[in-house]
Amino acid sequence: MIEGVVVKQLNGHADERGCLTEIMRSDDDVFVKFGQIYVSMNYPGVIRAWHYHKKQDDFWAVVKGMVKAVLFDGREGSPTFGKVQEVFMGEQNPVLLKIPVGVMHGYKTTGMEPSYLLNLPTEAYDPANPDEYRLPYNTDEIPYDWDIQFK
Repeated sequence: MIEGVVVKQLNGHADERGCLTEIMRSDDDVFVKFGQIYVSMNYPGVIRAWHYHKKQDDFWAVVKGMVKAVLFDGREGSPTFGKVQEVFMGEQNPVLLKIPVGVMHGYKTTGMEPSYLLNLPTEAYDPANPDEYRLPYNTDEIPYDWDIQFK
């Protein structure tokens, strides 16, 4: 696990009407502060990577479909510097993923249907001064292969 990353298991409450799943509450240990909430719809096989933030933590939950979230710790001085972490998340594994400031991250939609990724960052997006620092998904600076790995 990369230093500062948190994976919180989500639990649904089901009855004959359907299901309710709490993603995050202001009294959760993982809660920092509210910036905004948005959802990204992603087609199967699409890779959205790599980027990191200097000011905000991201909190991801996949509410439809599945994604492979990948994190890379490029933070100098971090005890997990240089480590890669995968988190498979979505309908088959409902979790909330905290991605701390400075951790490079991205994801790929897996399976045969689009994914819907909910993000609850701690800061609102500022188009005049975006807190996004990017590398291409296939950069040599991160030791990761997005293809399916047969282990």
